[in-house]
This record gives sequence, C-alpha cells and structure tokens, in this order.
Amino acid sequence: MVRTMTTHGGLEPVFCTIVPPHVLDRLARHDDPALSGPARRSLQRDAMERTRRRLTTVIGATAAAAPAGKQDGQPHRTIYDAHHGTDLPGTKVRGEGQQPGGDATVNRAYSGLGATFELYLSVYGRDSIDGRGLPLDATVHYDEKYDNAFWNGEQMVFGDGDGEIFLDFTIPVDVIGHELTHGVTQHTANLAYFGQSGALNESVSDVFGSLIKQYTLGQTAAEADWLIGAGLLAPRVTGTALRSMKAPGTAYDDDVLGKDPQPATMDDYVHTGSDNGGVHINSGIPNHAFYLAATALGGHAWERAGQIWYDVLTGGELREDADFADFARLTVKAARERYGAGDEVQAVKKGWEEVGVPAS
Repeated sequence: MVRTMTTHGGLEPVFCTIVPPHVLDRLARHDDPALSGPARRSLQRDAMERTRRRLTTVIGATAAAAPAGKQDGQPHRTIYDAHHGTDLPGTKVRGEGQQPGGDATVNRAYSGLGATFELYLSVYGRDSIDGRGLPLDATVHYDEKYDNAFWNGEQMVFGDGDGEIFLDFTIPVDVIGHELTHGVTQHTANLAYFGQSGALNESVSDVFGSLIKQYTLGQTAAEADWLIGAGLLAPRVTGTALRSMKAPGTAYDDDVLGKDPQPATMDDYVHTGSDNGGVHINSGIPNHAFYLAATALGGHAWERAGQIWYDVLTGGELREDADFADFARLTVKAARERYGAGDEVQAVKKGWEEVGVPAS
C-alpha cells in the first residue's frame, strides 16, 4: 500500500520539530561554539530531514501496517537507537511488552508513546494516531548533541540535547504527545503547515500534548502548569519551558535564547515570512483560547474542552487552509452539537473572544 500526502498547493510537506527554527537560529549566531555548534548542526540536520520528507512524499512511502496478531486497542511500540548517527530507524532496542532496560531515554520514549496511545484510545476511542492501530516507532540518541525532536510523517525521533541549553528530548511527556499529535492531524484535518493553518497545526499538538501530560498525572485544569516542554531547558537557562499556554510570551527570558515571542491575543499577531509564517509563534493565540475555555469549564480538560477540539479536528469540516476564525466557529458549533446551549458553548466563545478571534 502506498501512502502519499497532499502538499497543499505546493506547500512543503509536514516535517514538524518541537524547537522552533527561530530559537536555533539565535543559538547558531552565539559567540560560544559550545552553544552555536550544536544549533548549527541541528538546523542543518532539520533541513536534510525536511528534504528527505519531501522526496518521500513525492515518490510515495509504504504505510506501516499493524503486525499479524496485534489486538485492536493495544499499542505496538518499537524503540530504536541511532547510536548518535542519523540513519533511521536505527537498531531495535525495545519492542512492545518487553521489560524496561538500563537506558532511561529508551524507557521514557516507550512510556511516552504509551501515554499518548492511552489518552487517544481511552478518552476519544481512537486506536493509535491513524485510528486503525498504526504501530508507534521512535528513534532515540539521534545524531550528536541534536537539539530537537521531530515527527517526520512516519515516526518519532529524539535528540539528546546539547546539555548546555537543551536536555534529553524524551524528558517531557508532552513533547512526545505533541509530536505524535502531528501524526493525528496528518491523518485527519491535515492542516496546511503555513500561516494560521500551520499555527493551528502546532496549537493542536500543544493542546493534546498538554492533555496527555495532564491525563498521565491525573491533573485538573486548575492543577496543570499548561507548559510545553517543562524540564527540557538546562539549568543555565532562565526559563521554565518552550511555551506557555496559560501565559504565552512568558516561557523564557534568557540572555542566550532571548525572550519568548509568542503572542496571547490577535493584537500582537506576528507577521513574518520565517518559520512557515510564524507557525510556532502565533500558535500562542489558539493555545491561550483553549486554556481559557478549559479553565472556565474546570475539571479535567481532556473531557469537555478536549472533546470539543477533538471533534473539530476529526469531524471532516475543518479545511486544510483553515484560519483561526474558521477553527473558532467550528469549536462553538461542536460544543453546541455535543453539549447543547450550555456552559460549554459560552466557555468556548468567551475563550476565543478574549484572544480577539471572532467565534460566530
């Protein structure tokens, strides 16, 4: 079976990294080679993987099939070790059902894939990221001091970080959930990775990445930190995470990384040609709308607010080139269809209104 992906009228096929290119660009210009060297190599590697993804899309790729004997509703995880090389997937080091070994990175990757699978199955009835039991593959120890993690359309890949700015990318479970959710989006709405639709693509991954962490920890919306990538930044960095859904623009303010550029509302929307039109920056706006809706509703955010966002992502009405207003209107519609004209509709409407996006 051959799987191909639409290229959205010539737009680059989806290759999604957790660390935005503007962050690595800044690091790459630093005077200290211990900081600039890994960032430059990471940017080069990302460019090569992006090209590889484009070629794979053009020529087609064989879709992974569930192995013989796999039961529906059960994960099928395989973790590979790249041994600091770049050939994918690498050497198999742990398969489904095998006991943990002595490599904490392998164990975290395995657990994070399982946590993502569990949320989608238990809460939304989705069997893996494609809804049909797709095997979940991940490669760890990718490249030397690689400062990123990515979903390449087929599998997860994790770098170990440089130890100066970034630590091991398997540490935050929401990073794993974020990247795998790009796979869910790929198999559902397939949001074009440019401009506002690209920012929605990134935001959906942040939303469900955060929900996966909250579900794993059993947290309510009030208890959650609403940070993406907490624990990823090295001790020398003045910051708490890569992004904050609760307060976009406050995740870090560091002499090396600079200040978190995410806006929280449309008043500060960033118009840029870089990063595919600011997909990692302007995602702060729909992120904040979700945070506001989820905390207004209270309880577990994966239940009502998460269900509404999932309904929109998978409902078939969300266009690939949707903008923020399109998504907002569909969330209000989904809230009304599932819950009636009650608190859910009002919470969703108010969340979008507070970030300056019309929802009706």
